[in-house]
Amino acid sequence: MKRKTLSLLLLSFTAVLAVGCTSNKSASDASDKKEAKTESTTHAKKSEHIDYDDQEEWEFSAGKMQSPIDIVTKKAEVMTPDTGTITIDYGKDITKAENNGHSIQITDGGTSVINGRNFTLSQFHFHAESEHTVDGKHYPIEAHFVNTAQDGRIAVIGVFFKEGIENKGFQEVLDDVNNDKNDPITDLNDMIPSNRSYYHYLGSLTTPPLNENVEWYVMKEPVEVSSAQIEEFKKLYSHNNREVQPLNDRSILEHDE
Repeated sequence: MKRKTLSLLLLSFTAVLAVGCTSNKSASDASDKKEAKTESTTHAKKSEHIDYDDQEEWEFSAGKMQSPIDIVTKKAEVMTPDTGTITIDYGKDITKAENNGHSIQITDGGTSVINGRNFTLSQFHFHAESEHTVDGKHYPIEAHFVNTAQDGRIAVIGVFFKEGIENKGFQEVLDDVNNDKNDPITDLNDMIPSNRSYYHYLGSLTTPPLNENVEWYVMKEPVEVSSAQIEEFKKLYSHNNREVQPLNDRSILEHDE
């Protein structure tokens, strides 16, 4: 009962924070809408290179709810079984695939429903090593699917990539970037686990200006990519991950299908 109560309270807290954590709601929403495009628009130009070797000098405009974090599994609070479902219906017709100077980023469309709320996929991109860790462990690559709502809320679905068999969807991404093409990614679902169990917490964007009020849903199950694909990505980006940030007084929830 205690865990269920805590989960319900934190979910309510999430909903409040996701709308805006200042008294000036319109200003907060406007800011969030701008920051939803931070990793797809604000820093899309190669000239605006992000120096991952000098992260202490990054512009910092937030507080104690930063991302990424280390997910300590034994400390995660179980969500009630009838809450937190994620449904994904992402599109297969991309509008832009590019090497933007700090990641491979794909502008795409489609929708998602997260815990009963509607979102639109604005873009997805990749980091190596993974930005989040699980019990102190990095994965070779982490994908971030950035979803936005009409009121400016941002929900990022994180997916870990581990070494295994070749991933058709990821290969389509690599081929588009290496060949400077925008061919449709017909196997996009290969980059998202079919099991939608996840860890959830409130955090921030992971590139400057690192704005907070971002909902994170980090998938428990990784997807496989080949060792050759990992190496191909690392030829472009072998270190574009932000350092793990303190959890502070935040809670981590977990949802299992």
